[in-house]
Amino acid sequence: MSEKITRHIEHTVADGQKPERIDKYLTRILPSKSRAYIQSLIESENILVDQKVIKASHKVAPQQSISIYLKQRPPIDVVPEKIKIDIIFEDEHILVVNKPAGMVVHPAPGNYTGTLVNGLLYGPLSGAFGKSDNLRPGIVHRLDKETSGLLVVAKNDEIHAALAKQFSQKTAFRNYQAIIWGQPQKAELTVSTFIKRDSRDRKKMAAHESAGKWAVTHMRTHKQYRLATHVQLQLETGRTHQIRVHMAHIGHPVLGDPAYGGRRQAMSGYNQGDTARAISYLKIMQRQALHAYQLTLTHPISQQTIHFEAPLPPDFVQLLDMFESELQH
Repeated sequence: MSEKITRHIEHTVADGQKPERIDKYLTRILPSKSRAYIQSLIESENILVDQKVIKASHKVAPQQSISIYLKQRPPIDVVPEKIKIDIIFEDEHILVVNKPAGMVVHPAPGNYTGTLVNGLLYGPLSGAFGKSDNLRPGIVHRLDKETSGLLVVAKNDEIHAALAKQFSQKTAFRNYQAIIWGQPQKAELTVSTFIKRDSRDRKKMAAHESAGKWAVTHMRTHKQYRLATHVQLQLETGRTHQIRVHMAHIGHPVLGDPAYGGRRQAMSGYNQGDTARAISYLKIMQRQALHAYQLTLTHPISQQTIHFEAPLPPDFVQLLDMFESELQH
């Protein structure tokens, strides 16, 4: 959101304080702020403990120093809109949607309308959560605007909490397909780094050796082509831009990714013919070639394991077809 820091607070936890979740603890320190707002501050790294990034589940301890950067958020009235949503599965508790590339998940500056949330509030979630300042009703996890694929949405707060717990405890699984530049030396590898805000560009994230949030991505090669590789990825953690950051970190950015070198790579070190070929790829894939194609979780009510798959979108298929045709010539 277009948020500015309006106040900086330094707080020291008192002696004798028992261990307690920091999001709950700070609702007493800042009684005018909701727990959801405090969690949003933690998620955006505007609450630090001893100058380190933490999670909402962090337990406070005596003499810890808490830095709080309060943000002012513009009021937003989320308007239900009639938007076509590709629903893969729906019952009275959850729905699973196949989000197209180009659709923002929840309202933010420049995208207050036309988002998945606007569409959900008109249709499947109409009246489910009531009118509030919550911009993410039912949203358990998200995808970047230009990433396509599967999302699970809760239909009430209890189901939302149950699903969120599965993701935090790593009992829900998300698998992606991507096209990355070049050919990794290993067919299978695990990328493990911390991820934090890029110090030079706050809109981006960066891999780091010791600061930020721990992130783990498992990659497996599906097929290698002349200039690129089709890979499958599984998230062990769910950090902002995680796959995109990790692929760039190992020197194989996601093809088409404008933020992490996936478009610039087309001009890097190729002969004239391969440069023209690389540019032709980008004409087809005008976004990052990343698709969330599998989702596995436990249904919060039936406790049965449920699994979903979303087919590759047309631009992805067209690009792979081009790669296959190149192998035949």
